[in-house]
Amino acid sequence: MQVLNRKAHYNYSFTEEIEAGVVLQGSEVKAIKEGKANLNDCYCVENKGEIFMINCHISEYKGANQFNHQPKRPRKLLLKRKEINKIIAKINTQGFSLIPLKIYTNQKNFIKILLGLGKGKKLHDKRNTIKQRDIQRHLQRHNE
Repeated sequence: MQVLNRKAHYNYSFTEEIEAGVVLQGSEVKAIKEGKANLNDCYCVENKGEIFMINCHISEYKGANQFNHQPKRPRKLLLKRKEINKIIAKINTQGFSLIPLKIYTNQKNFIKILLGLGKGKKLHDKRNTIKQRDIQRHLQRHNE
Protein backbone atom coordinates (compact mmCIF):
# COMPACT_ATOMS: atom_id res chain seq x y z
CA MET A 1 0.00 0.00 0.00
CA GLN A 2 1.45 3.34 -1.09
CA VAL A 3 0.12 6.83 -1.66
CA LEU A 4 2.46 9.02 -3.72
CA ASN A 5 2.81 12.78 -4.10
CA ARG A 6 3.40 12.90 -7.85
CA LYS A 7 3.85 16.66 -8.16
CA ALA A 8 6.53 16.89 -5.47
CA HIS A 9 9.53 16.00 -7.65
CA TYR A 10 8.27 18.36 -10.37
CA ASN A 11 7.93 21.36 -8.03
CA TYR A 12 10.89 20.76 -5.68
CA SER A 13 14.47 19.52 -5.82
CA PHE A 14 15.15 17.39 -2.75
CA THR A 15 18.48 17.03 -0.98
CA GLU A 16 17.41 14.75 1.85
CA GLU A 17 14.71 12.18 2.61
CA ILE A 18 13.45 11.45 6.14
CA GLU A 19 11.14 8.70 7.38
CA ALA A 20 8.62 9.72 10.04
CA GLY A 21 5.70 8.24 11.90
CA VAL A 22 2.38 10.02 12.13
CA VAL A 23 -0.33 10.32 14.80
CA LEU A 24 -3.57 8.97 13.31
CA GLN A 25 -7.04 8.00 14.47
CA GLY A 26 -8.39 4.51 13.81
CA SER A 27 -10.66 5.54 10.95
CA GLU A 28 -7.73 7.35 9.29
CA VAL A 29 -5.59 4.21 9.42
CA LYS A 30 -8.31 2.14 7.76
CA ALA A 31 -8.88 4.78 5.07
CA ILE A 32 -5.13 4.96 4.29
CA LYS A 33 -4.90 1.18 4.05
CA GLU A 34 -7.71 1.35 1.47
CA GLY A 35 -5.62 3.92 -0.43
CA LYS A 36 -8.00 6.84 0.18
CA ALA A 37 -5.42 9.55 0.86
CA ASN A 38 -4.20 12.47 -1.22
CA LEU A 39 -0.82 14.19 -0.73
CA ASN A 40 -1.16 16.85 -3.44
CA ASP A 41 -0.67 20.39 -2.04
CA CYS A 42 0.48 18.89 1.27
CA TYR A 43 3.31 20.44 3.28
CA CYS A 44 4.79 20.41 6.79
CA VAL A 45 5.17 23.27 9.27
CA GLU A 46 6.78 23.73 12.68
CA ASN A 47 4.60 24.69 15.64
CA LYS A 48 5.93 24.92 19.22
CA GLY A 49 8.88 22.62 18.55
CA GLU A 50 6.80 19.97 16.78
CA ILE A 51 6.23 19.27 13.10
CA PHE A 52 2.73 18.99 11.65
CA MET A 53 1.52 17.84 8.24
CA ILE A 54 -0.97 20.33 6.81
CA ASN A 55 -3.49 19.95 3.97
CA CYS A 56 -3.22 16.15 3.68
CA HIS A 57 -6.62 14.82 2.65
CA ILE A 58 -7.58 11.42 4.07
CA SER A 59 -11.12 10.50 3.01
CA GLU A 60 -13.64 9.45 5.61
CA TYR A 61 -13.89 5.73 6.31
CA LYS A 62 -17.33 4.35 5.43
CA GLY A 63 -17.66 2.03 8.43
CA ALA A 64 -16.80 4.65 11.07
CA ASN A 65 -20.24 6.38 11.20
CA GLN A 66 -20.37 9.19 13.82
CA PHE A 67 -16.80 8.62 15.09
CA ASN A 68 -15.24 9.57 11.76
CA HIS A 69 -12.30 11.95 11.44
CA GLN A 70 -11.96 15.34 9.75
CA PRO A 71 -10.42 14.79 6.29
CA LYS A 72 -7.97 17.75 6.31
CA ARG A 73 -7.01 18.12 9.97
CA PRO A 74 -3.34 18.84 10.86
CA ARG A 75 -1.49 15.64 11.76
CA LYS A 76 1.49 15.51 14.10
CA LEU A 77 4.64 13.80 12.79
CA LEU A 78 6.69 11.56 15.06
CA LEU A 79 10.41 12.32 14.83
CA LYS A 80 13.32 12.28 17.24
CA ARG A 81 14.26 15.61 18.86
CA LYS A 82 17.61 15.79 17.01
CA GLU A 83 15.88 15.32 13.66
CA ILE A 84 13.27 17.95 14.51
CA ASN A 85 15.94 20.48 15.52
CA LYS A 86 17.93 19.83 12.33
CA ILE A 87 14.83 20.20 10.14
CA ILE A 88 13.68 23.39 11.89
CA ALA A 89 17.15 24.93 11.50
CA LYS A 90 17.19 24.22 7.76
CA ILE A 91 13.63 25.42 7.21
CA ASN A 92 14.15 28.70 9.08
CA THR A 93 17.61 29.70 7.83
CA GLN A 94 18.22 28.19 4.42
CA GLY A 95 14.80 28.42 2.80
CA PHE A 96 14.11 24.70 2.63
CA SER A 97 10.63 23.17 2.53
CA LEU A 98 9.49 19.91 4.09
CA ILE A 99 7.16 18.05 1.72
CA PRO A 100 5.57 14.59 2.21
CA LEU A 101 6.56 12.35 -0.72
CA LYS A 102 4.67 9.15 0.07
CA ILE A 103 2.65 7.32 2.70
CA TYR A 104 3.37 3.61 3.06
CA THR A 105 3.30 0.74 5.55
CA ASN A 106 6.58 -0.68 6.79
CA GLN A 107 7.30 -4.36 7.51
CA LYS A 108 5.73 -4.13 10.98
CA ASN A 109 2.56 -2.79 9.30
CA PHE A 110 2.96 0.71 10.79
CA ILE A 111 2.03 3.67 8.60
CA LYS A 112 5.06 5.81 7.79
CA ILE A 113 5.57 9.00 5.79
CA LEU A 114 8.59 9.71 3.62
CA LEU A 115 9.42 13.42 3.83
CA GLY A 116 11.58 15.31 1.38
CA LEU A 117 13.67 18.27 2.50
CA GLY A 118 14.38 20.53 -0.46
CA LYS A 119 13.98 23.83 -2.23
CA GLY A 120 11.30 24.89 -4.67
CA LYS A 121 12.21 24.87 -8.35
CA LYS A 122 12.05 27.97 -10.48
CA LEU A 123 10.10 27.95 -13.75
CA HIS A 124 13.21 27.46 -15.91
CA ASP A 125 14.27 24.48 -13.75
CA LYS A 126 10.88 22.88 -14.32
CA ARG A 127 11.25 23.39 -18.07
CA ASN A 128 14.69 21.76 -17.99
CA THR A 129 13.30 18.69 -16.21
CA ILE A 130 10.57 18.36 -18.84
CA LYS A 131 13.18 18.59 -21.63
CA GLN A 132 15.37 15.96 -19.98
CA ARG A 133 12.43 13.58 -19.58
CA ASP A 134 11.50 14.02 -23.25
CA ILE A 135 15.09 13.30 -24.30
CA GLN A 136 15.18 10.16 -22.11
CA ARG A 137 11.90 8.90 -23.61
CA HIS A 138 13.14 9.59 -27.13
CA LEU A 139 16.39 7.68 -26.50
CA GLN A 140 14.54 4.73 -24.97
CA ARG A 141 12.20 4.47 -27.95
CA HIS A 142 15.09 4.45 -30.42
CA ASN A 143 17.08 1.88 -28.41
CA GLU A 144 14.20 -0.61 -28.35
